[in-house]
Amino acid sequence: MEKARPASLASSDTVRVTNPGGSSPFVLTCDHASNFLPAEFGTLGLAAEDLSRHIAWDPGALPVARRMAEALDATLVETRISRLVIDCNRPLDAPDLVPPVSETTAIPGNTGLSEKQRAARVALSWQPFHAAIEHIVDDRLARGQETRLVSVHSFTPVYKGRNRPWHIGIIHDEDRRLASPLIGALKRLAGVTVGVNEPYSPADRVYFTLERHARSRGLPCAMIEIRNDEIAGETGQRKWADLLTGIFSDLEPQEAGHTRSHSVGKSVQSAS
Repeated sequence: MEKARPASLASSDTVRVTNPGGSSPFVLTCDHASNFLPAEFGTLGLAAEDLSRHIAWDPGALPVARRMAEALDATLVETRISRLVIDCNRPLDAPDLVPPVSETTAIPGNTGLSEKQRAARVALSWQPFHAAIEHIVDDRLARGQETRLVSVHSFTPVYKGRNRPWHIGIIHDEDRRLASPLIGALKRLAGVTVGVNEPYSPADRVYFTLERHARSRGLPCAMIEIRNDEIAGETGQRKWADLLTGIFSDLEPQEAGHTRSHSVGKSVQSAS
């Protein structure tokens, strides 16, 4: 008989909350923080080297997010299981919630799953992650604490043969209260190529965590994507964390009347 979740890893171990009482208005999430696979999943049929690739996680994103959270006194919520098991930044009806293919790599262990097996993965990682964010945001709002959500990700320099020239991308929908001043500050940095809704946009179904927890409550939010070769080592991680911390320390959302944008969509790709 199938169990509700793999026995060796309780759901409380699949999400980590750092500094839940942070004084900063920012709550950071790292939706693809880990490439860890519980023993019950083996390697999902993949070669060992595949598990270190971007298909399994967002390399470098977590150290950046942790350093930012510490410097800003912000709360950080991170996943602790690979998105190959289940992608916490996808709605439950998304075709790539449990991805059968990532970029061009087939995931044998994700094919032919029963509904019970899919439900077990949801209970293992997806539900605890979103429950943690919901609890934090609800608690902050109940206390009247200003709250802005920012998700921290990384992207691969080449995707399906396409070079991606941006050092950093800021993803947003029609609410640009955070995105506009953040983009403006980044564009003032010498030698930095900034993508606006690049390499992804909400049309690529990558905005789910922010839609669920920020947009549904009318809270300012934005998604950060850093090219992963920029943050492959400690020096780059420190550089980008410190740059972003400096910007966020002075970042104030625009007034709501200045948030409309008509260029938030683009062609849909299989986003990671």
